[in-house]
Amino acid sequence: MTQNGVAEIPNKTTVVSEFILVGFTHIRWLQILLFWLLLLTYLLTILGNLLIIYITLVDRRLQTPMYFFLRNFSFLEIGFTSSAIPKALFNLASGNNTISLAGCFTQSFFYFILATTEFFILATMSFDRYVAICNPLRYTTIMSSHFCTQLVIGSWTVSFLYLIMPLPLIKLACTNTQFLELLDFLLATFTVLGTLAITIISYIKIIAAVMHIPSRTGRQKAFSTCASHTAVVFITYGSCIFMYVKPTQSGGLDLSKTVGVLNNVVSPLLNPFIYSLRNRQVKTALKDACGWR
Repeated sequence: MTQNGVAEIPNKTTVVSEFILVGFTHIRWLQILLFWLLLLTYLLTILGNLLIIYITLVDRRLQTPMYFFLRNFSFLEIGFTSSAIPKALFNLASGNNTISLAGCFTQSFFYFILATTEFFILATMSFDRYVAICNPLRYTTIMSSHFCTQLVIGSWTVSFLYLIMPLPLIKLACTNTQFLELLDFLLATFTVLGTLAITIISYIKIIAAVMHIPSRTGRQKAFSTCASHTAVVFITYGSCIFMYVKPTQSGGLDLSKTVGVLNNVVSPLLNPFIYSLRNRQVKTALKDACGWR
């Protein structure tokens, strides 16, 4: 992303009115092809996550904390992918590769707020699995509807700590931004590594508890309840961490764009399929909703 639409005012201050978005190609027929592929992917993402939300709302068997968090996560996925994809579709269809300053700030605001909330919801979901497997007798008491609602509200509230300007925009400033860059780095580290630590600790305790289950069937059932969440955690954290720790190289820009597509397009698309195909309860609810037997 580069600066464009620059104007000079009397006190020699540079005012940026828009940015140029770096795309994958300038070949028109490839842009049209990418538009249709991205549109199809976006529609499938929206429909898949809406279906998860609908099923977990109407099916009484899915009125549990696990699916309450999944419903919130699907809502976040819809908002997350919608924060960037519609603008990308417009740019591909029109051939216009610019974005206004206000549009850039608005897109960045929703992108980082929703992404940060997703990390906390994923950590909350891992804690829910920990309580369900390691403390099953007290599960309904601990994971009450009031407590689950507080966890979701808390995830949203903490995410608003990310109201500072995101690092990609900070680096475009012409003044000293070391303090803001440090603050951004600390918040990103706290968000990603902090929530990942909660997830890892929860799964270490889950594995330790499952290994004490005497029957093989019981162990398989316990692990199956975590399989979908583990896959989503791997995709979400993997792509995000890779974007921050990848080495600087000549092909870094193309690599960043590829990983960005994975994070913004592929991950939200796969999540509904992961939860529906790997979860017997969701598959049964989907069959009942569609009238399939």
